[in-house]
Amino acid sequence: QVQLVESGGGFVQPGGSLRLSCAVSGFSGFTFDYYAIGWFRLAPGKEREAVSCIGSSDGNSYYVDSVKGRFTSSRDNAKNTVYLQMNSLKPEDTAVYYCAAAEMLYCSKDMGVVDFGSWGQGTQVTVSS
Repeated sequence: QVQLVESGGGFVQPGGSLRLSCAVSGFSGFTFDYYAIGWFRLAPGKEREAVSCIGSSDGNSYYVDSVKGRFTSSRDNAKNTVYLQMNSLKPEDTAVYYCAAAEMLYCSKDMGVVDFGSWGQGTQVTVSS
């Protein structure tokens, strides 16, 4: 069993920035390095959308087209934590953001909800003037 806890959400004006954190813990013998971590978001009236995925090293990551150049995911394996730096936020970025873990070393651009077995509780991000 892997547990994930998101933090860092909040209210921000368009053009602003937020940094989300995802703290990951697990069973005895759990090795954070073996997990890819995805960020997803769920907006009212929409389906859950994959935002980004980061593999065991920062060099392997994917982003949905709508956030490329604005969002950056990174991980600190010593702290079992993944971050999502969100810059130039837009109202359409408003959603509940979830992090999720997949027991694999690398992300692929085709990864989706079904590939991730453990999920956090979500954190609300609201972008509005």
